[in-house]
Amino acid sequence: MPDLGILNPADIWPFVLAGFAAQMVDGALGMAFGVISSTLLVSVLGVPPAQASAGVHLAEVFTTGASGLSHAWHRNIDWSLFARLVVPGVIGGVLGAYVLSNIDAGVARPLVMAYLAIIGAMLLYRAWRFPPHKFDDPRVVAPLGLAGGFLDAAGGGGWGPVVTSNLLIQGSEPRKTIGTVSASEFFLTVSISLTFILTLGFEAFTKATIGLLIGGVLAAPFGAILAKNVRPRILLFMVGAILTLTSAFSIWKALV
Repeated sequence: MPDLGILNPADIWPFVLAGFAAQMVDGALGMAFGVISSTLLVSVLGVPPAQASAGVHLAEVFTTGASGLSHAWHRNIDWSLFARLVVPGVIGGVLGAYVLSNIDAGVARPLVMAYLAIIGAMLLYRAWRFPPHKFDDPRVVAPLGLAGGFLDAAGGGGWGPVVTSNLLIQGSEPRKTIGTVSASEFFLTVSISLTFILTLGFEAFTKATIGLLIGGVLAAPFGAILAKNVRPRILLFMVGAILTLTSAFSIWKALV
């Protein structure tokens, strides 16, 4: 284990705030903890990219666990969809972590972000033309979980954006979709983190990770409450907006 030294609150409070903000968005919308926290760590707080990515995955083990329990408490989880999603997600996550340890996946990331930006625009259109009564049971689930888990590990994020957005495009109920994806992400992050620990050790466990963990766990109950009480049309609009903006930002960073 690395030497964390004396944990001074003044040293970790910026990371606590970053974790709190990222988890509020993730808990309410079922996506973006990794994107937001990694962006804040690298661009604002000056954490090296590799250290930020590893720290975010370790922190997500705890934040997704707290978020999943909170969504279960508020009955935001479709357990049938959860069972169809979690096993393929774990398999994809382990494969993605292994690939990342051996191959640079950065070349494909702009293409993935472009795809997600298009999905975000489609969700904005769906929110505008929202069907107020009927929701559909999603048909494409296992391949979606496999792809989402792989991209999350190999590309440094993507479970929420890929899985949540595509389930919503298939007509799944927003509140149950967000809760189910958030709960299943716990098992994904555990499998990814264990794979990284086996290959990289515990060096990624830093003060930044502890700050993200604290802030994320504190925010988890509030995100689930928002997902339960905000109207589906507004949730669709918020998911589409955050997905489009974060994807466009990632594309811009990759091209400049």
